[in-house]
Amino acid sequence: MNLGTILTTTLLSLMLACGNLNEVLTDLDTLGAPNPVPSQMEMANGLKAALVKGTEMGVTQLHQEGGFLNDAQVKIPFPEDVVKVKNTLIKLGLESKVEQVVTSLNTAAEDAVIEAKPLFVNAIKEMTIMDAKEILFGADTAATFYLKSKMRSELEAAFKPKISASLDKVNATRYWGDIIGTYNKIPLVNQVNEDLPAYVTDQAIEGLFLQIAKEEAAIRENPLERTSDILKKVFGYADANNE
Repeated sequence: MNLGTILTTTLLSLMLACGNLNEVLTDLDTLGAPNPVPSQMEMANGLKAALVKGTEMGVTQLHQEGGFLNDAQVKIPFPEDVVKVKNTLIKLGLESKVEQVVTSLNTAAEDAVIEAKPLFVNAIKEMTIMDAKEILFGADTAATFYLKSKMRSELEAAFKPKISASLDKVNATRYWGDIIGTYNKIPLVNQVNEDLPAYVTDQAIEGLFLQIAKEEAAIRENPLERTSDILKKVFGYADANNE
């Protein structure tokens, strides 16, 4: 074998060796890299983590002083069913009494809303993998809609006694009784007997779901709201597949 043949063979061997080495290094890199496609379990866990985060933030926001009262989107107004009471009393110069009622209704909701947190957490934990996958690739408030459809009646049943207690606690029941008593004494008016706990419960639940929907949308739309690796991975993947 002449020198040229030896050099050629050696060079080919080195090239093959380098090629195999590159393949090995590539394989090692692949093994060490995180899988960009989350598993179904990761999708479920990521969505549940996002929902727990969103509901906790939503409840905390509404539970603070002014959480309902100072937010026009969730503020509980004087009951529309008895708006004639409001208008009549304002004409009689009792607007401050009307505002006192409105403030107390919102304060009661702020006091009681914290009781909703464990109910949401339990509902989220019971969510199936298939539910989670459908929600993940759904609309910006798909999870909120799911929770609302699944637990609205349960929330009402569990929440109403807490609302009733809070109404008593912040004197809303007394303020309401005073104002309705004043109205019912007016000659020729139809007597009013509004179920105040039911009204405030309904309004508080609607406000709660609205706040949770805003938190859910923020996590979906704003990468900075994804504060854990699982949230970044799952919602990053959802972003890429929803484009």
